[in-house]
Amino acid sequence: MSTQTETMTDSREFELRDAPPEMPRDKDLKVQQLLVIGAGFTIMLTTNALIFSAGVYQALYEEMASEPNNPFTGASSALIGLIGTLSIGLMSLTGPFVMMWIKLYRPQTVVAVAGVIFGVAYILASVSRTLWQFALTQGVLVGISVSMSYIPATTTAPTWFNERRSLAMGIIISGSAVGGMLWPSILTAMIHHLGFRNALRVSGSICALAILLVSPAVKWEPSFNEQILGERDALRQRAGGSPARALLQPPRLNRRLTRTRGFLLQAAGCMLQSAAYSTPLIYYAAFGRALGYSATTAANFITISNAANAVARVALGYAADRYGRLNLLFATTFLSAVAVAAFWVPATVAGATAAGKALFLVFTLLYGAFASAYIALFPASLMELFGKRDFTSVNGALYLVRGLGALLGTPLTGLLIPQSRALAAPEVYERAALVVMALLFPASFCILGVRLEMMAGKEWRWKV
Repeated sequence: MSTQTETMTDSREFELRDAPPEMPRDKDLKVQQLLVIGAGFTIMLTTNALIFSAGVYQALYEEMASEPNNPFTGASSALIGLIGTLSIGLMSLTGPFVMMWIKLYRPQTVVAVAGVIFGVAYILASVSRTLWQFALTQGVLVGISVSMSYIPATTTAPTWFNERRSLAMGIIISGSAVGGMLWPSILTAMIHHLGFRNALRVSGSICALAILLVSPAVKWEPSFNEQILGERDALRQRAGGSPARALLQPPRLNRRLTRTRGFLLQAAGCMLQSAAYSTPLIYYAAFGRALGYSATTAANFITISNAANAVARVALGYAADRYGRLNLLFATTFLSAVAVAAFWVPATVAGATAAGKALFLVFTLLYGAFASAYIALFPASLMELFGKRDFTSVNGALYLVRGLGALLGTPLTGLLIPQSRALAAPEVYERAALVVMALLFPASFCILGVRLEMMAGKEWRWKV
């Protein structure tokens, strides 16, 4: 096993060492790189940002649950949270299939179709009358459409960069943080003045149009596209010429690679981090309400977290290129666990006091800065770990693992929060916070294991 791992690592390092330090700096390439970054940033600004602002709807729907004659009357916090969890989980869970689609068809086409589905999903949600209809539209359809837009954007972008890959990805992923600063206030204002149904229609239509406009810029780097074209005929032949079978087949993984300790540790880290990651995001506003803040002020915690996120993603992307992607991936995941242990857990104990409010404010800043860094650094590190040849299949498989983690983690954690006291008693969040902490610490140690495994039998170096 170790011999196979070392041989594979040697070949990957040889591939990376012989790669040019940066692609030719002609004018057309620079323009295309800027377009790729701009398109990715816009997609993250309009899709992921809206999903990660789900806390606004979570708090609203929980408030409606205590009122008669509406779609959420009597619903538990966990059931309402399923809407946001489905969208976040399916955003990753459908990753392997989306990876296959952007090989079979142009990424631009997949993103354009995603824009249409995204708009339709929000319009259908605006006319939904039962909780399961919201789960199907605002949850399932939105999650699939976001996957079809953001996975092509974040998968094609790394192929355009070498030395500045993490910085480019940091800028792209920061779009979700910038949008996360804007959308909570925008959604709160629209809900107040237009009603939540019109807020769904307007926000969904704006985002769908933006996705369609930038879709032409989401494409493979030319030399990488040659590799994709070489795989396309084999993929269609494997499906027996059936378009339906071609669409539903996941990418094949190198079996020898999946048995390496590096891959298994990376998969375990993905599962654990994803199971924990979404819970604070979904309950930011609800916990703020439990601390005694108004709905508008509580939504600002989402904005504060995303403001820290926006600055940190670009800064951490630059730092990752300089100090090592795996080093930063471990450090940020570990620090996000520390933020939960040192600030959110004590805030649930301190309750609606000045100390409790101060602790939660610090937590939103630190968690926003460090936890979301995983999303930017994770795909940037895979090409270095597994090489260009296996990048797309490994990326898709690990997105599937992340989706499973999200679908299992947040709903089960939400069961620990009683709906009847979710907006009034901060202490009911203590067990949920402890679960998040208990997942993030092992996730960080899995990443450390990947880093150590990569250096096994090699001369030690700090930048990895």
